[in-house]
Amino acid sequence: MPNPQPFRIPAQRVPLLEENTDNLMSREWYRFFNRKPRHGSFYDTTTQTAAAPDTGYAVTFNTTATAFGINRGTPTSRIVVPDTSTYDIQFSLQVDKTSGGAGLVYVWARINGVDVTHSASRARVKDNNDETVLAWNFMLDMQGGSYFQLMWATDTTSVQLLAEAATAFCPAIPSAILTVSEVSI
Repeated sequence: MPNPQPFRIPAQRVPLLEENTDNLMSREWYRFFNRKPRHGSFYDTTTQTAAAPDTGYAVTFNTTATAFGINRGTPTSRIVVPDTSTYDIQFSLQVDKTSGGAGLVYVWARINGVDVTHSASRARVKDNNDETVLAWNFMLDMQGGSYFQLMWATDTTSVQLLAEAATAFCPAIPSAILTVSEVSI
């Protein structure tokens, strides 16, 4: 009985194990074995304010805690992804009400300057000197070279994203923290 030919994928090939063997794999599949998922963690050490009510502002991030392939862009509100993939984007915002009664805060996702459909949420900060942390995540499909922005707005200029200095018993509090993890490669 003749020896059957091994199954080959009809595409460009690269060695999987070693040269001069029959262990070949398409380049399309080889990329999955040759890199780790991209990630990034960013935060901002400044208090961010709204100059006008009912106006969208991009949250800025002035510090990179750790990153592999995902970077802050220009301006620093832009988080740039290198590869077409699905990304889990998580954030927390330290929201503070500085005066008056209740205030509303809106948060949503934006990709390449375009708001992501149905991505907004609203929270109420109840009283003067009231603080709360807003935190959730987005699972977004993005093209390589695209950028993400976390947007916010408020119905009053007395709501801010508060950063606080370290104390004797506690590290500093960033106004915003954002992490991005590639979940598919």
